[in-house]
Amino acid sequence: MKTPLILNACEPDKMNRALTEAARIIKDGGLVAFPTESFYGLGADPRNEDALRSLFEAKKRPANNPILLLIDDTTRVFDYAEQVPEKSLVLMRKIWPGGLTLVFTARPEVSSLITGGTGKIGLRVSSNLLACSLARLVGGGITGTSGNISQRSPCLTAEDVLKEMGDNLDAILDGGPSPGGLGTTILDLTEDPPRILRKGMVSKGEIERIIGKIT
Repeated sequence: MKTPLILNACEPDKMNRALTEAARIIKDGGLVAFPTESFYGLGADPRNEDALRSLFEAKKRPANNPILLLIDDTTRVFDYAEQVPEKSLVLMRKIWPGGLTLVFTARPEVSSLITGGTGKIGLRVSSNLLACSLARLVGGGITGTSGNISQRSPCLTAEDVLKEMGDNLDAILDGGPSPGGLGTTILDLTEDPPRILRKGMVSKGEIERIIGKIT
């Protein structure tokens, strides 16, 4: 049985070291749980097919279920999205970093494991410092799926993650309790008008005040 490394990022003097080690593990193909603005997420290198397969196995996640990516900056969208509509640029300026995942048509080189075979990719810049910093250190993007077994309750603490799926992880970046509450809103921009795929932190009304009608 695997025992994950617990990386203490709660104390300011230990944060940078913990982030550096977490990024190294992900770049080496490992799986690392980390806090976000809602729940703990599960990070893998989106360029590493073996790591992505390990993530699906660890979560017991169906292969046709896409995985969103956390990116460190809005400019990274162009690394993964084939088309970036003007409405998405406005939303990025107004809401990112924050709890809104935007879905785009994926570039051809994006792994089908990430898109779930849909040809679409969900991207977000997290408002959580640790999550955003980890994405930057890995190279601009990491997977941001929730750190729990599929169809089970999301985890709020490093201890929750350890109990839930610690045997399948290489490390847990402990940033203290996550806020919980609603998950991120998911908005599909491959359709016109854009369509909400999942209600969450950012309301339909808030989005419509920025870009007009959505469904």
